[in-house]
Amino acid sequence: MLSPAEYRAIVTKQRTGVRALLWRSLFRVASWPYGLVMRLRNRGYDRNPAKTTRVGVPVVSIGNLTLGGTGKTPLVEWLCRWLREQGVRVAIVSRGYGAEDGASNDEARELEEKLPDVPHVQNPNRIAAATLAIEELATQFIVLDDAFQHRRIARDLDIVLIDATEPFGQGYVFPRGTLREPLAGVARAQALILTRADQVSEAERAAIRVRYQQLAPMALWAEAAHEPVSLRDADGVEVPLTLLRTSRVAAFCGIGNPAGFRHSLDELCGELIELREFPDHHHFSREDLEQLEAKAKEERAELLICTHKDLVKIGVTSLGGVPLYALRIGLKFLAGEEKLLAKLRPLLELIPPDAELEFAGP
Repeated sequence: MLSPAEYRAIVTKQRTGVRALLWRSLFRVASWPYGLVMRLRNRGYDRNPAKTTRVGVPVVSIGNLTLGGTGKTPLVEWLCRWLREQGVRVAIVSRGYGAEDGASNDEARELEEKLPDVPHVQNPNRIAAATLAIEELATQFIVLDDAFQHRRIARDLDIVLIDATEPFGQGYVFPRGTLREPLAGVARAQALILTRADQVSEAERAAIRVRYQQLAPMALWAEAAHEPVSLRDADGVEVPLTLLRTSRVAAFCGIGNPAGFRHSLDELCGELIELREFPDHHHFSREDLEQLEAKAKEERAELLICTHKDLVKIGVTSLGGVPLYALRIGLKFLAGEEKLLAKLRPLLELIPPDAELEFAGP
C-alpha cells in the first residue's frame, strides 16, 4: 500500500527506477476507465440540464480540477467576508469529506473559527444541505465549497482554482495523474484563479494562462498569492511572523499539497529543522503527538508550526512545553480582483426580493 507521499512522488516522476515505472504503467491503465466515466457523466449533465436543481438563491461554486489543496479555503473566506460586508446572509455548503460521524471535518472547523457568523452545512447530499440552509437559517446566498465536479446543484458562477506549482495534474486523470476529470472540463468555468502565483516565474504564469485560456476562452483570469498573516495558537492568541526568524522551527502538516506550506516556511524561517508530512485530513493520534513532541525535544526546537487545518484538530497550545502555532494564511490578489468582483456584484440582484439585506454594504 502506497502512502500519499509515495504516490505523489511516483506520479510526479520524482521517484525513478523500474518499480516506479511499473506503478505509473498500472496507474495509466487504471486511469482510462476513470476518465471515460467522468466524460460520460459530464456529457449527461451537459445534454440534460434538468438533472441540475436550482435552490432558489444565488450559488457560487469554488472548486478545482486536481486532487489536493489548491487554496480553496482562503478564497471561501475571502468571498464570504465580502458577501457579509454587503449585508448578505451567506452559508457554506460542502460534502464534509473526512468528517467523523456527527462531526464537522477539519476544513469546516477552520472556517468556523475564521467566519463565526457564517454557517457551514455539511452533507454528502448537498441539495439537502442547501435546502436546510435556506429554510432553517434564512440563507440568501450559497457558497459551494469543493464543488466543481458536483453538478446536481445549478450555480450562477463556477470558480476554478489552479495551483501554479502543479497546474495540469501531470496531464492525466487519477490515478496516473492528479486530475479529478479531463482537463477539458475547465471549459464549464466562468472564472479561473491561479493560486500560489508568486511561487513561479512570470514566464511560467504566462504559459499556464495561455493553456487554460485555450480551454476556457470566455472565463475571466485572476492570479493570487497565499500570504502568511500571523501565527495563531489554539486559544486564538496571535503573534507576529518575525518570531520565525529568530527561532529553531519544527513543522508538520496533514494537507493535500504540502509544497505550498513548505515554500512559506522556507521564506519565513531562519532555521527550519524539519517538516513532517501526514496524509490529507489526517486525524492526529496520541502516538502521533508523542512522536512530534519527542522529535521537537530531540532537535531542540523552540517552536512547532502546523497549518490552521491541523491545529483545529489538535487543540493544544504546546507539545512537551514547545509552543504550537498555526501559520495563518490569507488570500492576496495579484491580478483580476476587480474583474471577479464585477462578476459577483450582479449576483446580489438574484437574491429573492422578499429577503432584505441586513445592512448597506460599502
